[in-house]
Amino acid sequence: MKRSMDPDIGQQLAHAKILPLLVRLTIPVTVAQFVNALYSIVDRMYIGHMPGVGTLALSGIGLTFPIIMLIAAFSCLPGMGGAPLAAIAMGGGNRDKAQRYLNNAFSMLLIISLVLTVGCLLILEPMLLAFGASEATLPYASSYLGIYLIGTVFIEIAMGLNPFINTQGFTGIGTLTIVLGAVLNIILDPIFIYGLNMGIAGAAIATVLSQMVSSIWVLRFLSSKKSLLRLNLHDMKPDWEVIRSTCALGVSPFTFRVNESVVVIILNRLLLQYGGAMGDLHIASMAILSSIGQIFFMPLIGIISGAQPILSYNMGAKNYARLKETIDYARILSISCAAVMWLSMILFPGILSRLFTGDAELIRLTTLTMRIMFCTILVLGLQMVNQNAFVAMGNTWYSFLFGIMRKLLILVPLAFLLPHVFGVWGIYMAEAISNLITTIVTHIAFTGYMRGLKDRFETA
Repeated sequence: MKRSMDPDIGQQLAHAKILPLLVRLTIPVTVAQFVNALYSIVDRMYIGHMPGVGTLALSGIGLTFPIIMLIAAFSCLPGMGGAPLAAIAMGGGNRDKAQRYLNNAFSMLLIISLVLTVGCLLILEPMLLAFGASEATLPYASSYLGIYLIGTVFIEIAMGLNPFINTQGFTGIGTLTIVLGAVLNIILDPIFIYGLNMGIAGAAIATVLSQMVSSIWVLRFLSSKKSLLRLNLHDMKPDWEVIRSTCALGVSPFTFRVNESVVVIILNRLLLQYGGAMGDLHIASMAILSSIGQIFFMPLIGIISGAQPILSYNMGAKNYARLKETIDYARILSISCAAVMWLSMILFPGILSRLFTGDAELIRLTTLTMRIMFCTILVLGLQMVNQNAFVAMGNTWYSFLFGIMRKLLILVPLAFLLPHVFGVWGIYMAEAISNLITTIVTHIAFTGYMRGLKDRFETA
């Protein structure tokens, strides 16, 4: 049985003026993304300023960052893979199929959570040592990650199901999912870290409790009558075609985040190798750069997340004109935001570094590394829109290819090669060069794809 989606939301996605609609959908998601970044960024700010051990503790939490990204990446398979397909199904009038995408995603998230929690806890210390922990930083990394892993199920549910709220057009509700948890984390961090004198373990406990609140909020909304797509036991039964298509599309954002994790691990190992006596300091610097990079990507992710329901719905409706207009406006907004962020990194690296540490030597180092690593990040305003539009429009192959290109196919080889010429600074240069190459290649491919899509829709 086919049932169309809510007429008000359907009418907006199909007929409302693109720019006001895109801005309205983007703002709450951007706020949500920014607030979401505060989970880890606030932890690092508090930890980096811990008296006496701040720099070592910051290095320790930096070593956990790739593992935390890997945990978050798994939520993308069901979430960012299933949500666009659910929107496409709703755009085509098949609400029942859209419901199966939601409920199968929930089942997948529960299984993923169990496997990740047990697997990572069993190999916790060997894993951290393999990822670059030293004798000095291992206790901090192990303490934080051991607690964080206990809350994996909350993290997977909150991050994996929230896209199903946003894709229905309820971006305000999706924003509250993250804001509730993030605000709680900001409140609890100083209480646990300093008030209860729990240090880095307190930061992990605050994060787990905050994610638990977010996950409860998501589950309550998706079980309510307000949600167009609802959780129910019947549709949680595995539908292998739904699971296959969900994973096929979700593999691109999943791979993108796994790339980030793998790259941070490789870079940390290279920083230890080429950084010499300053190896731990370089890892602390990279932890700061990763945090600032998260802030940079938040408005860009917000823009493409706001564009996703419009693109997915109109892809299902075969409306090329609205697809093209949405992409054009998304590019303008994304490039503008990227320009502002780029200027702040180039002009004020010292001020940004002081948010995370009071260590004068670490501030001097990060002032230099930030300018090297982020000197070309401006171009990602265009690349992010092109890459993620492939995901929103259901193109599995291109979304996968460009999901792995920037980090895995270009940055990693350069990170191994350039230090032979430029020493440790070549590791930071690899990021800057990979940004330029990936943006050019992605744009050429996307232009050809849109030209073919136009011809296909016009002759259909």
